[in-house]
Amino acid sequence: MTAREPELVEIEAPSDGAERARVRFEPEGAEVRVPSGTPVFDAASWNGVAIDSTCGGHGTCKKCKVRVVEGELPVSTVDPRAFTTDELADGWRLACRAPARGDLVIEVPPLQTRPKAALVGVGRHVILRPSVQKRHVVLEEPSLEDQRSDLERVTDALDDLEPRVELPVLRTLGKVLREASFDVTAVVCDDLLIDLEPGDTTSRRFALAFDLGTTTVVATLLDLETGQPAAVQSMLNRQQPFGADVISRVSATMLDEGALDALQARAQETLAQLTQEVCAEAGVDPGEVYEITICGNVTMTQLALGMDPEPLSMAPFIVTTHEFPQLLAADLGVPVHARAPAFVFPSLGAYVGGDIVSGMLATGLTRDQRMRLFIDVGTNSEIALGNQDGVVATAAPAGPAFEAAQIRCGMRAAEGAIEGVSVGADDMSLEVIGDSEPVGLCGSGLVDAVAELVTAGLLDHSGRYVDDETAASISPALAPRLTKIGEERVFVLHWRGQDPADSIYLTQRDIRELQFAKASIATGWKILFGELGLEPEGVSQVLLAGSFGQYLSPASAVRIGLVPRIALPRIVSAGNVAGEGSKIAALSLRERAEARSILNEVRYVELSGRSDFNDAFIDQLAFPG
Repeated sequence: MTAREPELVEIEAPSDGAERARVRFEPEGAEVRVPSGTPVFDAASWNGVAIDSTCGGHGTCKKCKVRVVEGELPVSTVDPRAFTTDELADGWRLACRAPARGDLVIEVPPLQTRPKAALVGVGRHVILRPSVQKRHVVLEEPSLEDQRSDLERVTDALDDLEPRVELPVLRTLGKVLREASFDVTAVVCDDLLIDLEPGDTTSRRFALAFDLGTTTVVATLLDLETGQPAAVQSMLNRQQPFGADVISRVSATMLDEGALDALQARAQETLAQLTQEVCAEAGVDPGEVYEITICGNVTMTQLALGMDPEPLSMAPFIVTTHEFPQLLAADLGVPVHARAPAFVFPSLGAYVGGDIVSGMLATGLTRDQRMRLFIDVGTNSEIALGNQDGVVATAAPAGPAFEAAQIRCGMRAAEGAIEGVSVGADDMSLEVIGDSEPVGLCGSGLVDAVAELVTAGLLDHSGRYVDDETAASISPALAPRLTKIGEERVFVLHWRGQDPADSIYLTQRDIRELQFAKASIATGWKILFGELGLEPEGVSQVLLAGSFGQYLSPASAVRIGLVPRIALPRIVSAGNVAGEGSKIAALSLRERAEARSILNEVRYVELSGRSDFNDAFIDQLAFPG
């Protein structure tokens, strides 16, 4: 018995709000009321219910899958491309195409909020000299013979420091001194006295280092007495419902005047939750965290601070500021000491932000004699080339393929994701995160799969699947995996039953997405080589940075032309170097000054509008022979 195919309808525009829809989201149980006709995705997003999406609710990624438990949701014209007939009959819909009307109960699949991420990366030993200093002092109490002010009494005792003092500390200074019988610990950040604490608390001082990524945010709690991490946590950036990439999120602020406030709130909620988690893990009172450092791309940083990102999205691509004034952790919604300063990494350009400056700091790119190529592989891929004599940097708009967005069976690097593929003459093996049953394909698995298929001859160098006859002659055992779903050629990576459409597969369009992404990055580094008059053979080392770079196979990267063809031992997975740089800045004032000096040592190269970009891009589309 087959399920009856539901009737397809076009989505109507939301009403004027005269009628309301009531929606309950399970399993959270959150119940919301929204104007009738509001897409279910928006109803959830507005009210803090996370539904998976990489396109920001524009109907292109087909990942915002929900199921109607009670009530009615019409089948849109896009739904049949995401679900089988049986799934549609069972109530599955794309939330962004489902208008909420009447009373609804919607089941939301659990969102993977802890994707596999690189928590550490290539870094350097630094001399421990943090901004945060503590001095325990026991002061003589005032008398008629000694009528110095309370502030003079404190500053005279701090003979090795000359701190400034602001009004919030002065308000409580006298009370703290007298309640502590003038036995106190002064907390100084850089040149500012931020607190007086009763007794001797010199053994307890902490800082928080954040890597505010578009996809994943990492927080490291640092013990400033030892310089060692006390706790590390990561989670999915809560801005995710507004899209997987920075362009989607900037677009959201341009289309909805309330989106900027919402995006700022989501970023700060993410930072706040991670703060609570690392402090709880280490048994640290958040009030003992006296400073934070934070790196991120320009868009993420501006959104977290509530700054309009629209000028970043169009020529001439102008940032609000490259360097930020003195900020407090409270300005970023981080619940630590009330007067804790925040150091935000400066940026080089609209798309070469503080995360890349932080990565350069961690790897010592501007200090090393060797010629090195630094690539942070992602939706917006930043590239730097150089040594102590000079560095050039650029940004390549690679698109979301490396995050497996817009890939038909793509998913984040979470449990069940295929992260590695190996193709032999007669068989295929898969590496799956969590060693579980495969449920999708993440970015590193996509690169591996394409590289292996090119090597096996099942993909030609233009990126097209070979015909059935050629496939059968090359590998009779693998040829049946090269099949069709409708009129589209696909290669099945993991069979689930007999129907390819129910399996995990790689489409011809998926391969094109990867080709465009890798060609953009390859064009970027090729142009930088031209700027310095170098050839790839002159590179001593290639650093693949970021969570994606951590798990990317160097052999596969070379095979598809993502990086120059050099000896594999010279290609290093550098991991989360942005996070390492953020930690270094928290541990050393000297290194923080170095981060600022990078702005004067690196020349930014804008690719937009270059006459040689298009020709170079076309040349890089093919897979190397």
